[in-house]
Amino acid sequence: MQQGSAALPKALRESPRSWLVTGAAGFIGSHLVEFLLRNGQRVRGLDNFVTGKRENLAAVQKSVGSAWGKFEFVEGDIANAEVCQQTCAGIHIVLHQAALGSVPRSIADPQITHRSNVDGYINMLEAARARGVDRFVYASSSSVYGDHPELPKREDIIGNPLSPYAASKLIDEVYAGVWFRTYGLPTIGLRYFNVFGPRQDPEGQYAAVIPRWLSSMQKGQACIINGDGETSRDFCFIENVVHANLLAATANASAFGQVFNIACGERTSLRQLHDSLQRALLKLQPKLKCMKPSFGEFRSGDVRHSLANISKANTLLGYSPLVGLEKGLEILVQSAAENQGS
Repeated sequence: MQQGSAALPKALRESPRSWLVTGAAGFIGSHLVEFLLRNGQRVRGLDNFVTGKRENLAAVQKSVGSAWGKFEFVEGDIANAEVCQQTCAGIHIVLHQAALGSVPRSIADPQITHRSNVDGYINMLEAARARGVDRFVYASSSSVYGDHPELPKREDIIGNPLSPYAASKLIDEVYAGVWFRTYGLPTIGLRYFNVFGPRQDPEGQYAAVIPRWLSSMQKGQACIINGDGETSRDFCFIENVVHANLLAATANASAFGQVFNIACGERTSLRQLHDSLQRALLKLQPKLKCMKPSFGEFRSGDVRHSLANISKANTLLGYSPLVGLEKGLEILVQSAAENQGS
């Protein structure tokens, strides 16, 4: 974390809690586990390894050293209500990251997306309520804005979802509000905008664009841009997302039952992203031969443009991005180089 967030780790260390991170072996979940352990917290992790990776947890263990003794891992599926009840026992704060991501995956198999992202999500909400959890912070997505054209995106104005994945995340937000108003469970939703960083999987059919492109560039291969390259996104480095989760976990009651955009508030086209990533890589490996990108078809279900208004998160959570796109890409490239050499 940067200096601007120094007070948060200090407050956590002074008042340790018990945390449950679902999707703990995933990209975002493993970074949350690492941050919490580094700051003296007791952490339980839950993952079924459908998309999470054991090597992510191994990387965390190596990073945190003796603090690993405060980590307990449960291998299980949130679609199993009993597993959710068991893992929420004795927990103060839930950081719910477990989900099946990817718009294309949800279009190919909407039922499995619903099983994890809706059925499993409700299991977690109900387990948190039954076990008296103090706070339930959950991952939502910018995909809920759907076809609404307004930029920047504001939390109170959304359109029609364009994929089963987007629909599942919108349903999650609705249920979180119901569990807060009906049962008094303090819920806070975070609408992530295109998160990237170390440990993000570059392989597979549904790999995110930045790790996929970085892998291609390192191999001297041309990156494939879906569409004309003018599609734009608000890319958000993983450190910003970790910071937002911790702010939400310690926010006052004015944030309960609400959702917040978590992003940088900057719009970048895919062409610009390709050039920025290439520059970051060449800065570290100046002799690397980089190819010009090739262009493919637009992806079904993709939103054309995305840009977040982050003023609500700033006002109620105290959130502002700690790391911008260019710096985040440099950190990612450096991390990838270190991993290649290890």
